[in-house]
Amino acid sequence: MATIKDIASLAGVSPATVSRVLNYDPDLSVGIQTKQKVFEAAEELNYTKHKKGPKTAKAKILFVQWYDEVEELEDIYYLSIRLGIEKKAEEMRIELVKRSMEELDHETADGILALGKFDKAEADFLFDKNPNLLFVDFDALDLGYNSLVIDFQQSMSAVLTYLAQHGHQEIGILAGEEYTRGSHELLEDKRLTIFKEILEQKDLLHEEYILKAPFTVNSGYDVMKQFLSRQPQTFPTAFFASSDALAVGALKAIQEVGLKVPEDISVIGFNDISVAKYVSPPLTTIKIHTEWMGELAIETILSIIYEQAPIARKITIATELIERASTR
Repeated sequence: MATIKDIASLAGVSPATVSRVLNYDPDLSVGIQTKQKVFEAAEELNYTKHKKGPKTAKAKILFVQWYDEVEELEDIYYLSIRLGIEKKAEEMRIELVKRSMEELDHETADGILALGKFDKAEADFLFDKNPNLLFVDFDALDLGYNSLVIDFQQSMSAVLTYLAQHGHQEIGILAGEEYTRGSHELLEDKRLTIFKEILEQKDLLHEEYILKAPFTVNSGYDVMKQFLSRQPQTFPTAFFASSDALAVGALKAIQEVGLKVPEDISVIGFNDISVAKYVSPPLTTIKIHTEWMGELAIETILSIIYEQAPIARKITIATELIERASTR
């Protein structure tokens, strides 16, 4: 694992600044560019290359993201996927052109990579611009479009099996809330859906332990703080959070009210962004191989461009549970 000093050296800032950025210190007043340097350096130093030998491809790909730079720093999951996409494109000497939805009117390319969440109107708009289209981290197969997604069923089964094996029966969830850009449509957090299904079957579901918040550190902190203030004596022995950002916020809130992690409450996150290794205690989490997901996105869009498949495909990626010190 890269050290704080390693990240500081690559980002060109002090180790103290790196530590405060990675721990989302609310009192730290540095600019967006400095934060971006730190997060990208952390991801870079924890990045694992999955080379299959030198390849090049003549292609121009439009890269559409639903997060802007500021939002990307709130939860660096998408930043990590973006870096994987950019690195693979550079390695293969592919022309990768970043564009917003509004900038696509007169742009031509061999294909489109769309990273994030989109509603039907946006998906149809992108397909009309170029049928060589791949959605990354958005399941658009029901709409008839190619998709690269995470296996949430396998992920949540791993989380709940792990907690059950460690004797936890009262389990809470801090689920994520997010909306599409155009229609402001509330998106389903499939982790919550599967969490409820599994625990209902075992008669272990506690509705009062279901919390929801936007996918940011501050939101995770606020919602957990409110929950613990309402129920100071009654709380689950473990909380699963739908992202590491939410988990980091929850950690701060739990510790601030005088409870200990993991002695009083175990916490599990989701994504295994680089930050998960540096918070205190280091976060047990579900690892998504985001850098490889980005690489696979490039390889998949190229196959879509050159193979001209007769029907849409969905590629589902497995995850793994990484045990650290935030659970017992």
